[in-house]
Amino acid sequence: MSDAKPVRPPRPVRPVRLGPRSVAALLLISVIGVIAVGWPLLADPASELTRDHSQDAAWLLAVLLPLLVAVVVATIAVSGLDAKAVAMLGVLAAVGAALRPLGAGTAGLEPMFFLMVLSGRVLGPGFGFVLGSVTMFASALLTGGVGPWMPFQMLCMGWFTMGAGLLPGAERLRGRGELVMLAAYGCAAAFLYGTVMNLQGWTYIGGLSSGVSFHPGDPVHENLVRFLAYCLATSLGWDLGRAVLTVVLTLGIGAPLLKALRRATRRRGRRGPGHVRGPAAVTGR
Repeated sequence: MSDAKPVRPPRPVRPVRLGPRSVAALLLISVIGVIAVGWPLLADPASELTRDHSQDAAWLLAVLLPLLVAVVVATIAVSGLDAKAVAMLGVLAAVGAALRPLGAGTAGLEPMFFLMVLSGRVLGPGFGFVLGSVTMFASALLTGGVGPWMPFQMLCMGWFTMGAGLLPGAERLRGRGELVMLAAYGCAAAFLYGTVMNLQGWTYIGGLSSGVSFHPGDPVHENLVRFLAYCLATSLGWDLGRAVLTVVLTLGIGAPLLKALRRATRRRGRRGPGHVRGPAAVTGR
């Protein structure tokens, strides 16, 4: 009989673990974002704020950036992430920002979205939210797309990437089933991203026909019907192009990229009690 010990299969790579402080910061960011996007639907039509909704961007950005830093700091404190792991976040944000201009202005084809789906899946919801927001911020600076829409884009992309980290089976689901799930999520979330961005801009864009324009003070359901008509008339083609490209890239090249990301975040070993070498602590164990 052989004395060789059985080889244990590698333990699954877990996403970044969220602590109470990270969760609290993410909830606060999300609540602020929902209010910033949707409050004009409920505002008094005579309010100056309703007419100046485009000015929300300045204060939203001022609140958003410190909260993003708070999420990163709280996550590092809980998971023990080292400089290499944080550097990987920066690299992914830079790659995502560089991918966005490749399809900008062409029927909504934006290859950065599939990278955000895969990265959020591996890094988890906390770092996923920060990655999505920072990537959109960097791409806006890179492409000159800085405007009142930018903080809302940062929020939407943060939600988009965070959602991938919240999908089930992060530790066990692998192979074709995982790719199909990520592709389905990417497709649905691409449409949702476009819808939220439409809502943010629709409430202060003037000069639209009465059938699709925002009417301050009207019942919410009537405005939502006009908003649906606005989305169908103006952005359906862009959202469809974004969704299709995300699905194609996820199913086509998602498997090797997922393996590469998980390899970069795999535990390397320990030097002593409480010390983790390399970007190992991204596993959250």
